[in-house]
Amino acid sequence: MPRYQVPLQEIRSALVCCGALEDVDAATLDAVLDEAARFAERELASCYRDGDREGCRLYQGEVTTPPGFYEAYRAFCEGGWPGLAQSEVYGGQGLSLSVHMAVYEMLVSANLSWALYPTITWGAIATIAAHGSAEQREHYLPRLVSGEWTGTMCLTESHAGSDLGLLRTRARPAGDGSYAISGTKIFISSGEQDLTDNIVHLVLARLPDAPAGTGGISLFIVPKVLATGERNTVTCGGIEAKMGIHGNATCTLNFDAATGYLVGAPNRGLAAMFTFINESRVEVCLQAQGQMERAYQASLAYACERKQMRSSPRWDAGQPADPIIVHADVQRLLLTQRSFSEAARLFSYELAALLQVSRHGKPNEAAMAERQLAFLTPIAKGFISECAQEATSHAIQVFGGHGFITETGVEQLYRDVRITAVYEGTTAIQGVDLLTRKLLADNGEQLHRWTAEMCRQVADEDTLPVRVLVAIDEWRTLATYVLEQIGDDPHALNMAAVPFLMYSGYVISAWLLLRAFLLETDETSTGRRLESLRFYLDHILPRTSALAASIYAGAPQAFTELSALEC
Repeated sequence: MPRYQVPLQEIRSALVCCGALEDVDAATLDAVLDEAARFAERELASCYRDGDREGCRLYQGEVTTPPGFYEAYRAFCEGGWPGLAQSEVYGGQGLSLSVHMAVYEMLVSANLSWALYPTITWGAIATIAAHGSAEQREHYLPRLVSGEWTGTMCLTESHAGSDLGLLRTRARPAGDGSYAISGTKIFISSGEQDLTDNIVHLVLARLPDAPAGTGGISLFIVPKVLATGERNTVTCGGIEAKMGIHGNATCTLNFDAATGYLVGAPNRGLAAMFTFINESRVEVCLQAQGQMERAYQASLAYACERKQMRSSPRWDAGQPADPIIVHADVQRLLLTQRSFSEAARLFSYELAALLQVSRHGKPNEAAMAERQLAFLTPIAKGFISECAQEATSHAIQVFGGHGFITETGVEQLYRDVRITAVYEGTTAIQGVDLLTRKLLADNGEQLHRWTAEMCRQVADEDTLPVRVLVAIDEWRTLATYVLEQIGDDPHALNMAAVPFLMYSGYVISAWLLLRAFLLETDETSTGRRLESLRFYLDHILPRTSALAASIYAGAPQAFTELSALEC
């Protein structure tokens, strides 16, 4: 498989488009991005394939990560990368989340399985910082920020996936201010590893006499190693044998009266954990984008060197075959990959900029950014992860039979990226969240605010902006139909959820690509952006017509197979 190369020019340009560079000078930005690119290309990309082939090993409760992972993690910590965007109060460097996300794109593109280890830790930091006590922040955050310790998010149980109200893990007061946590959690990313001496598990559990459902869930810190140095009674019961991301230890964790400490108020654990979940959803967008970028690079390199068939007109009449990049359908596949990857990068950086303002902006600006972020995140997470499956599948198609075998490595991208549409909420969960908790909850106010801002930023009478403005107006019309015609019908609303989410993603992506083209100053990049934009408007954006037709058609009255079920 061709070596991954960080697309530094595209990354810098995307940061400018999102207005994310106000808090960092050009020299600092260049130094950070250049050094991060070297780390990603040399340290992480070198153990990418081994992570997939070797995977993680479990022996007597201890997990060994693949060859090269430990050394890469040590170099990562020594370089100060874990604390890049963390508070200086806890030892971080205090740079913006936009710069952090640009670096993160490099990490997940180079080696997604490895990058998940620090990823989960950043969510734990945000959660403890927002909801932990002063003592908890002082004890845990410096070690998490430095990378000395890592964190996890322990939600899922075998009978309770997205429906967390069903979880059974219990927390019994121990009489000394701590709690005894008992239960089993599954699908825990980075749940056990040999990279650090301690792991800080954030665990959802129920207190005695807690009300049923999500209103009775509390959040606890359960460290692998206690402050006394004693090993806590939390053990790895197994590593999942899974489709992809083999280099990350996705574990079953058993809590046997393990010592835990309450975070925040009792029975308010799910609200606190959403700090973790919402940040993770933004990071998943870049995980998906990173696999698209790598798939496109591999596809482009292969298409330039692979010679098959004769094009019409001939590319080189003196040769028995032409490079496949001159064939029209291969160009279609490549341009689809590229436009999706560019739009996903822009979308992800837009979310990062909003996340930065929501945390550090003035009160009114922060509140507005938080509302915009809440509206856009389910669209971005669902849309980008779905497009990533298509884009990585296109890589296999470009490679043909060579893409289906493991030697080229593109099938790994297809396997690895599939999880992004599942964890942190499936696409259906994102769609229902968008329609019920966002569109219906405020009667479309946030959608209209956002579309007004979109129109303001690209207002122009040229042909390309007009096409995007028309698409935005049609999106508003569709949203009005959803609100007025099917908002009171849960079945029809849920049937429309994913189509509406994808429709929204296609329109926002068109706007992002247009804005990037209008703001581009580099002459070489301008031509590339125009090519991507025109292809997207001509060949991708028309998909919205079919999605709208599906929504207007309404939901089927019954599913005939239901009569055969005996539930």
